[in-house]
Amino acid sequence: MNDPQRPFWLDGRWHYYYLFNADYPEGNGTEWYHATSTDLVHWRDEGVAIDKYENGLGDIETGSAVIDVENTAGFGAGAVIAVVTQQHEGVQRQSLFVSTDGGFRFEPIDGNPVLDNPGVRDFRDPKIVWDEARRTWIMVLAEGSKLGFYTSSDLRDWTYRSGFDRDDLGLLETPDLFRISVDGDPANTRWVLMAGAHGDLDRDGMSTGTAYWTGDWNGERFTADRDEPAWLDRGADLYATVTWDDSRLAPAERLERRYAIGWLNNWAYAGDLPTEDWQGGAASVVREISLRTIDGVPTLTSAPIETLAELEGAPARATDVVVREAPDVSAAGTRAETVSALPQPTSDAYRLRVELAATEAERGEARIRVKEGGGHFATVGVDFATNRVFIARDADTAASAMPSVYREVRWANVAPRDGVVTLDVIVDAASVEVFANDGEAVLSSVMFPSPGANGLSAEAVGGDIRFRSFEISPLAVAPVERLD
Repeated sequence: MNDPQRPFWLDGRWHYYYLFNADYPEGNGTEWYHATSTDLVHWRDEGVAIDKYENGLGDIETGSAVIDVENTAGFGAGAVIAVVTQQHEGVQRQSLFVSTDGGFRFEPIDGNPVLDNPGVRDFRDPKIVWDEARRTWIMVLAEGSKLGFYTSSDLRDWTYRSGFDRDDLGLLETPDLFRISVDGDPANTRWVLMAGAHGDLDRDGMSTGTAYWTGDWNGERFTADRDEPAWLDRGADLYATVTWDDSRLAPAERLERRYAIGWLNNWAYAGDLPTEDWQGGAASVVREISLRTIDGVPTLTSAPIETLAELEGAPARATDVVVREAPDVSAAGTRAETVSALPQPTSDAYRLRVELAATEAERGEARIRVKEGGGHFATVGVDFATNRVFIARDADTAASAMPSVYREVRWANVAPRDGVVTLDVIVDAASVEVFANDGEAVLSSVMFPSPGANGLSAEAVGGDIRFRSFEISPLAVAPVERLD
């Protein structure tokens, strides 16, 4: 599996789709696989919703589904309409599929494609959004280094309006566009334009990731508040992110927060991951995102969805644990002390909640090693000298055989609050997701431990570190209800 497709609420459940290829790794294209949930944590397998190669236009790639409440497309009020990319002989086109059974099965309409290719290589990933103020549909399309904007009254006939061009982020994919309130104030809203993008590690510490801009949408054109993109997650592995709101809420509440989910992978090494016999792709935990003013700039913050707590077992805790810098100097010239006297994981997946502080006299670096064993581990850390949170996986089992970009330390700026940085860390079998200071900084990365390794330890570098609080909770594996 790879790209998530934006979920929606209908008939008492969330409907979620993702790209799926039953023939992987032999190729043969993707289709939309369907899962449902009432809480975005426990899922039911619903099987394939849109079959590939059914209408002569190719496989089924990324797009988006909407509920046509007002019957704008003419298939009945409440029909679920999916506009997706189909690719045949290298040509990408947008096709319309209809579901009249609540999103379980879709059929192509006669007359596809609804938006033909104008003769370009990249023309894909339509994100469909209802513009309530102008009573029209918006499509945002990935067109190489440009995001194209189109409008329609009926989801069938589309008119090109404008483009958002970038020459510094490589190929743009999987766009998103939404309106959200600033600091929860419904009288103060911004539009957010988002896309899968390819940054520059030397320039901004990013390669593949989810870039976004806040700005204004006037019905034809998006104007960004700032030219420089922000990043939803500064780890190595959050891509093809989709966001959505809860249609059951009042309008002001719908604007206050959204959910998000992304593909945990990176195109720089997706084909090199050592997962052939045990993992066919993974998505992040569902997050709640909001737009908060940080240092005068509206910024998207993220936190694990509240219902994830339903999977947590009884926590183990420690308070006021001081990790002291060791007096001896290592071969690398860095003094460090490793401490394992912290509560240890009792399950393969777990959640850490940590409050970290440097001593007043020294501003050192705290490192937490996770999935430690067999000489391999991944590291989550906070550098109080540079005010950064980071993930390093250059010591996991895959690192030595992977491209160099895999071994790069990923970091995000995070300012201590009264000298303290808080971390909320989700550790799974092959991934780490870090939320610092209530989601002001987020880092997500896959990692590959030694088989069965589950050790945890901490070390201090460059100065003593205090764990004001340390809590570890086991996370149960949410059972997936399978088809009969």
